[in-house]
This record gives sequence, structure tokens and C-alpha cells, in this order.
Amino acid sequence: MRLVQYVDNKNNRKLGLVEDQNVVTPLTECCTLYELANKAIAQGSTLANLVEKFKSDAKEDYQKIVDERRLLAPVDHPDPAHTLISGTGLTHLGSADTRDTMHTKVSGDISSLTDSMKMFRLGLEAGRPSEGETGVQPEWFFKGDGDIVVPPGEDLNTPSFSLDGGEEPEVVGLYLIGPDKMPYRLGFTLGNEFSDHKTEQLNYLYLAHSKLRQCSLGPEILLGDLPDNVRGKSKIFRDGKVVWEKEFLSGEDNMSHSIENLEYHHFKYDAFLRPGDLHAHFFGTGTLSFGDGFKTKNGDVFEISSDTFGRSLRNTLSYFSVKVPKIKPL
Repeated sequence: MRLVQYVDNKNNRKLGLVEDQNVVTPLTECCTLYELANKAIAQGSTLANLVEKFKSDAKEDYQKIVDERRLLAPVDHPDPAHTLISGTGLTHLGSADTRDTMHTKVSGDISSLTDSMKMFRLGLEAGRPSEGETGVQPEWFFKGDGDIVVPPGEDLNTPSFSLDGGEEPEVVGLYLIGPDKMPYRLGFTLGNEFSDHKTEQLNYLYLAHSKLRQCSLGPEILLGDLPDNVRGKSKIFRDGKVVWEKEFLSGEDNMSHSIENLEYHHFKYDAFLRPGDLHAHFFGTGTLSFGDGFKTKNGDVFEISSDTFGRSLRNTLSYFSVKVPKIKPL
């Protein structure tokens, strides 16, 4: 079951069930996923059960919603400051060729490995713990709050001081913290984590700087469990033509860490258990155009797609001039 948030032709917010690639059925009672999720927690129900309960008889033309750029992110908070965007890296094994290369790189004496390869090796060795055990913690980063989330179809803006603006096709876990301080997983969605890879390449300690950029999610959220094997395509269009494309793999069959382990090491911190907060957590990727030496340009269109998640996620790269504020002492 997949849901999508959008606005109708009267600019009213809607939450809809994706019936197929052409039809969306709007729900009654709840017009946002945040509202539906809070209702599910309060009633001790599931999202899927409430969706079935609140389905209307109306039908919306999905393609028209897309064409008229009325899509919204799959979940949002009334106050964007209460949506926290974070992620983990060095979690994916990549393609078969990449896996062979990575295993070769990490198989030697640990003292000869770079810090990144040491982290990747730790994940291979202890990122998928047995039930009841605690696995190794992954690389982790903070990206921003809800203000950095760009709706599907809209521009991904990167500041003029950036050295690069590059796509990162990822699976994203979406969560709501309940009144009991428990994290409730709403489901999974596609994401373009979007980072400045050239800045990170200067020195891996610049990772934090490279991640403070916008991102995009959606358009659809998949309710329930994530399939073990997720396959998709990441493409870049320039002047209407595909100039780079590659398959990306996700799901636990293609990861060195289990989803449960990544969730544990995020939500073990009390600061991330504030009732009412939303969390969007990027699980990482093994596919980047930057890794192939591709250079993005202003106006390039990123497209991330997977049959698992329905409609593709498309955004256009756009640079904007930044005037860094001068500090005013008080």
C-alpha cells in the first residue's frame, strides 16, 4: 500500500491512496499523513487499517497532479523545525563488481585501511547483529530540519559557495515520535539526499559541511516492511536527454547494516525521542554519478525511480547566489 500527499485543484491539502499509476483515491477525515499517523497511535490502529476506513469514492487523475506540480513531500510537520533529517553512510554493498572491490579493499591489515574503509569493514563484521544483540554503530550525519525538504518536481537549490551539487538515490525511513516517546515507523520512501561531493572529497572531515544542503523525498510512501531487495534507476537528464544513468540497489540484501541496527543507533539518543517530532532518515547508497567522474550542471534534472515505490522522484538542479550575513553583536 502506498500513499501520496498533494493539493487539489482548489489548493486544499489531500492525502491519497495510490490505486495505480493513474489514479489516486483521496481519504476523508485526514488530509495529511501526520494527522493520520497521530490518529493511528491514539486509536491503537495501523495506518493501513485507517486508510481502508477513510477511503472516499472520489478519484483523482494522478498524472494531472504531477503535471500541474501539485505533489507534496510524503510527510511533513505543521512546524518544519520539528522534522529532523539525518542519515547514515558506508552502509551499502553496491553492485557485484563494487562488492568484490570493497571486500578486497577491506581484507588487508586494518592498520593499512583509511578511516572510511575501517568504518565499512566494521559494518561488514558487525552491522547485522543477531536478535537480542547490539550491532556496531554506523557513520551518521545530520542534514537539517523540515525547511530543507523540497517537494517532488521542484528545484533542488544549492548555494553558490558549493563546489558541487550531486544526487544520492536512497531509501528513507519515515518516523513519528509518539506521546509515549516511542518511535513509530510510518513507512519508507525514495529520497534524493543531494550533497556536495567535491567538498567532502577535500577531506572526509568536511562531511558535515557537505551534507548541509536541501533534499527531496517521495512522492509516495510505502507502508509496511521494506523488501529485502530494492532495485531502481538513477538518471540525469540534460536538455531533455539522458547523460548519465545507473542501477542502484538497496534493501537488506544489498546492505552491510540491517535496517533495525541503523534505527537502533539513531533512536538510542533521548534527544531524538521528543513527542510529536518527525524523522526522515536516509539509509545510504552505493551509486553516485560523482563516483563515475560525472560533473553536474545547473539545470540538470535528477530522476530516481524504483517499481517498489511507484512514481519516480524528479528534481532540477539550481544554483543560487548567497550573501553570507554579517554578524551583529548585541
